[in-house]
Amino acid sequence: MDKNSITPSFPMPMRGLLLLTGMYNIAWAAFFKYFGEDFLKWLSMDSNWTGAMQSNWFGSIGMISAFLVFLSAFYPISWRYLTWAGIFGSLALAIWFVIGFIPELGWNKRTIFQLVFNQLIWLIPLTIISKRAMDVKSYLEKEK
Repeated sequence: MDKNSITPSFPMPMRGLLLLTGMYNIAWAAFFKYFGEDFLKWLSMDSNWTGAMQSNWFGSIGMISAFLVFLSAFYPISWRYLTWAGIFGSLALAIWFVIGFIPELGWNKRTIFQLVFNQLIWLIPLTIISKRAMDVKSYLEKEK
């Protein structure tokens, strides 16, 4: 059987991963939006930290980006641009966190966790899922 005869498919676990990614990132963005200074104090690992940073916008944009990823799970092939919005949102939030928050909070195990596990690690499955959706879409268009 040659490689061209294999029909690409979009398995249900990928949809589940999109749902999980969306819910997980909504929850973490909500910490920034609704707990603001207390959450930033926790991230700084300094009980005397008194920075006056605004995290409301960061949390709001993070929640919107994560909600778009959550929505993309319902029609991942047709709504693949929502997955792209999630990839772009994760990249933008990671850059924003490094430029806007790290100089004030400093590098520590909590800020590294926030950056790596809440922003960057999700780029890997989102990219793989996006590529699969594009492969399936191009196959379906070719079959018409």
